[in-house]
Amino acid sequence: MLNEKLKNHRIILASGSPRRQEFFKNLGLDFEIQLKPVKEEYPPRLTHFEISNYLAQLKALPFKDELLPNAILMTSDTIVWHNNTALGKPRDNEEAFNMLKSLSNQTHEVITSVCFTTTTFEKTLHNITKVTFKDLSDEEINFYIENYNPFDKAGAYGIQEWIGQIGVTKIEGSYFNVMGLPIHLVYKTLNTIAEIA
Repeated sequence: MLNEKLKNHRIILASGSPRRQEFFKNLGLDFEIQLKPVKEEYPPRLTHFEISNYLAQLKALPFKDELLPNAILMTSDTIVWHNNTALGKPRDNEEAFNMLKSLSNQTHEVITSVCFTTTTFEKTLHNITKVTFKDLSDEEINFYIENYNPFDKAGAYGIQEWIGQIGVTKIEGSYFNVMGLPIHLVYKTLNTIAEIA
């Protein structure tokens, strides 16, 4: 349905995330994946969704001079916001452990921003989901780190994996947003673009 509306457009997803790529496949979209390296740094004055918005827009910058008129570029970024701090991807086992320990028996926010860029406009949206973990034992945290790959995930966890299945007690908002993409908003925005383009 959406693919038919966008048949004259070239959809570019600038993400190496297999989860985001799977979402786009499930939408039935014809899309291509293009990756350009970006140093994911942001000004320290930014907080909350300002951070993920900034990073999503930053990831679009290397593409801007080469976009064709029919192209729609999508870039995105996910952070975990907890105790007024942005948790990104852990660098090692110790950092992953400390992140998960801080989320244990607490509620945090997962914020994903998506930037839509064409030759004529740029639109950035974000979505916030609240996630509550049970009291995670050190043994459970270590088991997860040793048996899964938390190093490519904000906050050191994937909600769809073992730690989410045994540890998450409450979700307020979009589950898919926690996985890395507020797919309902992406669908809505792409429909809007198809109508005006």
